[in-house]
Amino acid sequence: MASRSDSTQAHRPEDPGAVSDLRTGLVLQARSGHHEVEDGSEVVVCGTRGRLKRVPLGTDLIATGDLVRWRPTGQGQGVIEEVLPRRTQLNRRRPGPGRLPLEQVIVANPDQAVFIFAVQEPSPHFRLLDRLLVIAEANDLPAIICANKADLVDRRTARRLFGVYEEIGYPVIYTSAITGTGVRELRRRLRSKLSVLCGPSGAGKSSLLNTVQPEFGLITGEVSQVTGKGRHTTVSVALWPLRQGGYVADTPGLREAGFFEIDPEDLAWNFREMRSYLSDCRFSSCTHTHEPGCAVIAAVEAGAINVERHDSYCRLRAGE
Repeated sequence: MASRSDSTQAHRPEDPGAVSDLRTGLVLQARSGHHEVEDGSEVVVCGTRGRLKRVPLGTDLIATGDLVRWRPTGQGQGVIEEVLPRRTQLNRRRPGPGRLPLEQVIVANPDQAVFIFAVQEPSPHFRLLDRLLVIAEANDLPAIICANKADLVDRRTARRLFGVYEEIGYPVIYTSAITGTGVRELRRRLRSKLSVLCGPSGAGKSSLLNTVQPEFGLITGEVSQVTGKGRHTTVSVALWPLRQGGYVADTPGLREAGFFEIDPEDLAWNFREMRSYLSDCRFSSCTHTHEPGCAVIAAVEAGAINVERHDSYCRLRAGE
């Protein structure tokens, strides 16, 4: 599933003769009925044309990061007539009960995802990180891992926790908003890109963004001493422009990242260290969890694939 640009249809105005009035803008923040759209140096608040709302979709009609065609209706106001196809996205299955799975688009059209996890306070939730990496791989979205709050542990401990991801090819940046460690490297990687920053509550996303660009002034919170989990401080997804060019999307802390349209049979392909072994298994229907003659299991036993990552794969394959 490279991206849903081919399946997320553009919604076009019904009157071809009115196209000349349309302008193209970037959705800085998608809110129910009132979307902030940037068009050059102008930011307008746009409603949504009624006929768009009637289009049956299993996904968000408009998401932060979408490119839209909009029509001015007054000073600083407009209406969205068309949503252009998404070339990439970071998505998940919409949380909550429901018979049919629905897609939540966290950010549309990002150039890269930066997954921010604390090395401590709270302890890193590697199953959630693995889920996010699978989602990024399934959407052909480059991923960077940010091991934040690096001032709380020594460098050896931090690398023991996150080194496996470096070994399989993901860039890992060790950062601290307190000491400034890694901030220059993070700032360099964000330059001139639309980046979505994502991770659990309490990992320090907003504090780190404030260090990258102090004028953001994002609200930050502390980790609960009772639960050991972070408190939500970011309540909605918004794009923030960077002085150096590009945008960053600060997102509310995630507690879950359910897969949307990622089949169990495709899961192993999205563990990048397993790909080169998948065609060497004895059985074409191998699940890579227990079968004899499985090349993936043999690679785990030989130390070529990390045991914890394979265990994480098996648990995700089982729906845990």
